[in-house]
Amino acid sequence: MHNPEICAELIERLLHVQVKKIEYPELEKTIAPFYTSKSIRLDVYLKDEDKVIDVECQSYPQDYLGKRTRYYQSMIDVDSLMKGQDYYELKDSYILFICTYDPFKNSENKPYGLPCYTFKNICSENHDVDLNDKCLKVIYNSSAYEKAEDEKIKSFLRFISTNEPGEDDFSKHLSQIVNKIKQNEKFRSDYAAMNLHDRDIIRRTKSEARQEKAVEDALNALELRLSPEQISKITSLPVEQILELQKEVIAKA
Repeated sequence: MHNPEICAELIERLLHVQVKKIEYPELEKTIAPFYTSKSIRLDVYLKDEDKVIDVECQSYPQDYLGKRTRYYQSMIDVDSLMKGQDYYELKDSYILFICTYDPFKNSENKPYGLPCYTFKNICSENHDVDLNDKCLKVIYNSSAYEKAEDEKIKSFLRFISTNEPGEDDFSKHLSQIVNKIKQNEKFRSDYAAMNLHDRDIIRRTKSEARQEKAVEDALNALELRLSPEQISKITSLPVEQILELQKEVIAKA
């Protein structure tokens, strides 16, 4: 993402907008306009003549993703509009999340399974009425890459999900860059110095611990003869998984 050409191709591919000229991408950009307010650190922050774009890459589930995008949006607007400027001078704003998992689930805790979720402000009473606030939030779920209709998007999401490039030149180019970076000693030392590897392990460990606790709670609830649907709401485990646990309990009995 240091490369403006890579950024431009990614943005045009995923957001379907033309990028005129990207100013040098900022990685890990921090926005903290007020001492007493919560600051944010954006993965990749891009600007061109008429738009600002935040690109976030998520490899593990985040709590309150909706409110996170809402806060990011507000902080980016505060950062981009100087004192004395009028509202019309606000640039078009895009929040783009690229996730390796499905961040949205229904009331039964089942993922909706869409490869892309696009959100904008429209009127509830009449969907033809657009607030026209020039703000768009787009969240990609690479685990559902097979359902993507656009072949370019499918190829990119497949690469993110499987680390295997498709037939198109862009994903092949990305794969070459990633492999080259992995062999870069400076990158390897920076990665170790930032404790990213340790943080990844900690995140996985915490996730596994939560999963084990949920399974334990589900087994206890089965003993109390609660229904799989009730247990799913309590533990956030899929009903299918609870049914499998139920079979195991019956088999052991």
